[in-house]
Amino acid sequence: MRSWLTLVHAGGIARLDPDGATRTYSLGSAGSRPLIITAGSDDALWFTRSGDDRIGRITVDGEQRTVALPAGTGPGGIAAGPDGALWYAGMTSDTIGRVDTDGGVTSYPLPVTGGLASMITTGPDEALWFTLNQANAIGRIDLAGAVTLHPLPTGNAGPVGITLGGDGALWFVEIAAGQLGRITPDGRLDEFPLPNRSARPHAIVADPAGGAWFTEWGANRIGHIDLAGRIDGYDLPTPDAEPHGITVTGDGSVWAALETGAVAQLSPPGTSEG
Repeated sequence: MRSWLTLVHAGGIARLDPDGATRTYSLGSAGSRPLIITAGSDDALWFTRSGDDRIGRITVDGEQRTVALPAGTGPGGIAAGPDGALWYAGMTSDTIGRVDTDGGVTSYPLPVTGGLASMITTGPDEALWFTLNQANAIGRIDLAGAVTLHPLPTGNAGPVGITLGGDGALWFVEIAAGQLGRITPDGRLDEFPLPNRSARPHAIVADPAGGAWFTEWGANRIGHIDLAGRIDGYDLPTPDAEPHGITVTGDGSVWAALETGAVAQLSPPGTSEG
């Protein structure tokens, strides 16, 4: 199974094949700053270009096109929505946006100023859920653009990554508070402090076996939380690797993108590699 990742400093997209071979695709602009990539409903990959206010699309064969967004959008997270469109978080514009696969763009204003909408994921309820890093809240937007905000109990927690868990709740990280959070579609919210409150959790992805995997940017570690709230950590072999993005492949392996320009693989016990 191939994995795709963004090369934020190089202005490119990389493909990692199962045999470890990599192929890179230039975006033609070193300042495009691609951030998050996701699979679309059209068998292509879609990604945000935070540096030049565009959404990019790349096929598995490397063919590219872009969709221009309003100036100053600053797209961050992106997710395939339940309607088949791509939804993105406008970090510097206080918006959530929708791009259909034909390139049409709709932008929905958020009821906050300077909230820094960061990451976004599809929920279990025909809606999208997102983090507001500077507004200290989790947001929900339905397919008609109606927004609901859920303030976090911990002040200045700085939520970033968010993902839909296997049990129908949303897991998220609080980078500034050193905590994880979980919110149900009806708004019930719990927080889980990490053993190392300075770990700076950044990205999170659901574990198919329950719970979630997350990166600890400030602690050089990959973490796991189960449905009972038990937290485990796995140190990376490379010092100061600064893990950012994270995903789980079909065989249960966990992959993390490192700021050092490498990718780390963790094979938990019970997987085909573990």
